[in-house]
Amino acid sequence: MPHKHNADRRHHIPKMKYQVRNWPEYEAGLRRRGSLTLWIEEGALDQWQSLGPGGQARYTAVAIETCLMLRTAFKLPLRQAEGLMASVVALMGRTISVPDHSTVSRRAATLPVIRSGPLPEGPLHVLIDSTGLQVYGAGQWLEEKHGRKSRRRWRKLHLAVDADSGLIVARTLTDQDRDDPSQVGPLLEQIEGPIARVTADGAYDGTPTYHTIAAHGDGIEVVIPPRATAVRSCEIGPPSQRDRHLETIAALGRLGWQAATGYGRRARVETTMGRYKALIGSRLRARSFAGQQAETAIGVAVLNRMLGAGRPDSVRCSNKTP
Repeated sequence: MPHKHNADRRHHIPKMKYQVRNWPEYEAGLRRRGSLTLWIEEGALDQWQSLGPGGQARYTAVAIETCLMLRTAFKLPLRQAEGLMASVVALMGRTISVPDHSTVSRRAATLPVIRSGPLPEGPLHVLIDSTGLQVYGAGQWLEEKHGRKSRRRWRKLHLAVDADSGLIVARTLTDQDRDDPSQVGPLLEQIEGPIARVTADGAYDGTPTYHTIAAHGDGIEVVIPPRATAVRSCEIGPPSQRDRHLETIAALGRLGWQAATGYGRRARVETTMGRYKALIGSRLRARSFAGQQAETAIGVAVLNRMLGAGRPDSVRCSNKTP
């Protein structure tokens, strides 16, 4: 919100500068992201396949998930991912076979729940937001080349991010018409550990969101900016969390409320959205909705593993010149 208040003089505001304090470790982590040993472990190959009637290979869910993670991490089509996996198996001297691209595509829609990784310890500060992902297809190409207008299809990826570690702790995928507050409950249900605070933007403001969070657990602090037209509730008794936010805004203003509640940390979930689109992609390749759900689950798992390999420890620098 601050940029809206300063829109007329934005060009006079210097850009904030940050310094990475653990650059050697972070640089090593960036190199490690390209290492095949990060994505293909020895234990995965031990549980790769079984033999069916006539010696036909039956691939486990671990094999399909490994191929999908390799394909997502290196942004490869399924056929090229099959070739890369086959060359890795040959270099390792294994006698196992590799599932072909058709098998990986078909089995991706039937994979069991894909875990995004271990949760951080302690009560979590959860940041919630959503972004749009375009469904793979002709789309704008038809409109530009042939003048045919096609309905642009989108999916909404809803993420819950730990504010301290930056890890994605929950995700859901819906169609483009599903509203954001309806996914607060499904996101929180995926988090097994305790939650201390939930922060989201103004699109989640409303009584249903507060009731959903209160039903998930007692004592969860909610930090959501009320709308400009919001008024106090008519409930008898002590003020609700939303009422207290309105009182703070009336006393300190919106910028003062942001500083008092730490609302600025919500920017980390937007950073995660940008990281997902930059490293994983802003388009979904799978055609079926089940395949698209598996694709986003794999993408979240890959993103968390990349972050676990190395993350920057940055601190804001002063813009004052000596």
